[in-house]
Amino acid sequence: MALTWENNLVKLEIIDTAEKLYQCNQCNKDYAHKGALKEHMKIHTGEMPFQCSQCDKTFSQKISLESHQRKHSGEKPYSCSDCGKSFSTTSNLLRHSRITHSGEKPYQCAQCNKMFSTSGNLKSHLRVHSGEKPHQCTHCDKEFSISSNLATHLKTHSGEKTYQCSLCDKAFSQNMHLVRHVRSHTGEKPYHCSHCDKSYFDNNKLKIHMRKHTLEKPYQCIECGKSFTEKHILVNHQITHTGQTPYQCIHCCKYLPSKSILLSHQMIHTGEKPHQCGTCDKAFTQKSNLVIHAKTHTREKPYKCNQCDNAYTQNKNLLKHIKKYHI
Repeated sequence: MALTWENNLVKLEIIDTAEKLYQCNQCNKDYAHKGALKEHMKIHTGEMPFQCSQCDKTFSQKISLESHQRKHSGEKPYSCSDCGKSFSTTSNLLRHSRITHSGEKPYQCAQCNKMFSTSGNLKSHLRVHSGEKPHQCTHCDKEFSISSNLATHLKTHSGEKTYQCSLCDKAFSQNMHLVRHVRSHTGEKPYHCSHCDKSYFDNNKLKIHMRKHTLEKPYQCIECGKSFTEKHILVNHQITHTGQTPYQCIHCCKYLPSKSILLSHQMIHTGEKPHQCGTCDKAFTQKSNLVIHAKTHTREKPYKCNQCDNAYTQNKNLLKHIKKYHI
């Protein structure tokens, strides 16, 4: 019979309330039983006497070997009493219960008071404060605070793209990129702006868009103090301080600070207007200008003032209104 969360909770409560008499002289961790301390000491000595019979992996503790062997057998003996989902380890069951059902976050950061559902998540978060990046890429100088980010990064060197789109031939190195791409086929935009009617394929695009409403500009230039909504805009701006303008127009030899600005500029010479209105014959060099123009047909005014009833087709007009009447 599968073990339930309640069985394990009782077991955990007994361990938590037991008097801890045995202390590790390497890291000062306390244990209630001498045997538990002995097992723990193998972490410091590097001793790994327990070997998997199906692969070459070795472990310092028998319980770690047993958990690993379930990857081969597919056994999931720990069952959630709320939804019936099964797990191979008690730690995965505990994590699932906190994240999905109870919402419990017992681990608190002492520096910013942020709460976490697992000690592992807290440990990873603490590196934000310490700046520690213990996971280093063997191919380049990049370092990462968590191992999963390193594993993702390594695929940029190997070229491995294991996540294949079932609707076209594209493949991706990360599942999240595949999920985002599939939405370009389905048209799904699950991330909705709470201030206007705009929706987005992924949450990051929504966060960037929200800054238009909140006026937040988190990326600040250390040279002049000017702030920007996106990092790549800051990077392009910083080039103006170095005097470098690496992108040169082939028509007039003018230097531009970024590739995207160069491409837009060159359309002045070519007369190219690739973005055409579907309602009238007007065409535009930039997609953003087409989007603004299209609202003259729909009379859509998505940028609404949260202090009065005024609404605007463009965000810049909303910002002018706020500065004039509400600030």
